[in-house]
Amino acid sequence: MDRFDAMESFARVVEAGSFTKAADTLNVSKASVTKLVQQLEARLRVKLLNRTTRRVQLTPDGSAYYERVVRLLADMDDAETSLSSALASPRGRLRVDVPSPLAHMVLIPALPAFYARFPDIQIDMGVSDRMVDLIGDNVDCVVRGGELTDQSLMARRIGELQFVVCAAPSYVNRVGAPLHPKELADPQHHVVGFLSSRTGQIIRLAMQRDDERIDVPARYLLAVDDGNAYLSAGLAGLGVLSLPHYMAQAHLARGELVRLFERWHLDAMPLYVAFRPNRHVSAKLRAFIEWVAEVMALRALNADRSTSHVP
Repeated sequence: MDRFDAMESFARVVEAGSFTKAADTLNVSKASVTKLVQQLEARLRVKLLNRTTRRVQLTPDGSAYYERVVRLLADMDDAETSLSSALASPRGRLRVDVPSPLAHMVLIPALPAFYARFPDIQIDMGVSDRMVDLIGDNVDCVVRGGELTDQSLMARRIGELQFVVCAAPSYVNRVGAPLHPKELADPQHHVVGFLSSRTGQIIRLAMQRDDERIDVPARYLLAVDDGNAYLSAGLAGLGVLSLPHYMAQAHLARGELVRLFERWHLDAMPLYVAFRPNRHVSAKLRAFIEWVAEVMALRALNADRSTSHVP
């Protein structure tokens, strides 16, 4: 039994949730994966997995062993990618999690350029606005907006998100355009609520003009916890939105949204790539972080240029 192959097979079974899916990702037969895991259990003299016809679950011993195997496999991968040849061409599997609108509108469209530079990096991209446990969910890094609350993580600030307040023409035609943020507290007006993944509470609008700052009460008919759903609700005329510029720009240009409170501004939101603390960052993770930072810097530069040409 090759211990490395056995440990890798065991880890893939845990991550895939089945022997069949693990075999597919490893490009080997299900029988080979099953045999390696059985040999590993025999060597360790413990049961690592509980198998049923529907799913595979870790035993308590298996859970503890899996955590150590993941770290060991990562260290071995880091050792290989630390070689000069690997540094020139990073390779391997990278698990990342990205907010759904950022993935859909910014990062995925830019990925062809990434793969032109790094053809040997395989990305498993989770697309969500939920809180992700980097260790528990076995994720290499997450891209998230807002200040980080988990001080155990390493993070790199890759930019900041500028926001605009807007609404669909159908909403404005129905209830009128509010001229002052205080008017959003009136009974006829509503915002689309966005549920924070950290607190489960509605994120409130805080707007400022010169020395005047207003924390707008969150009156809503609909609240969602996904960025794409949030945008869809606003386009449907269900309420006022607070959108990052990259999400609003095309819809404003096409007249599908109209900007409100142009003399007011909202605080910018910092954007981070967060990852687990380790002795060093692998070459493939470093390549991804640098690329995301480049993409966001280029978008910020283009946004500044477009703004400077507005009369």
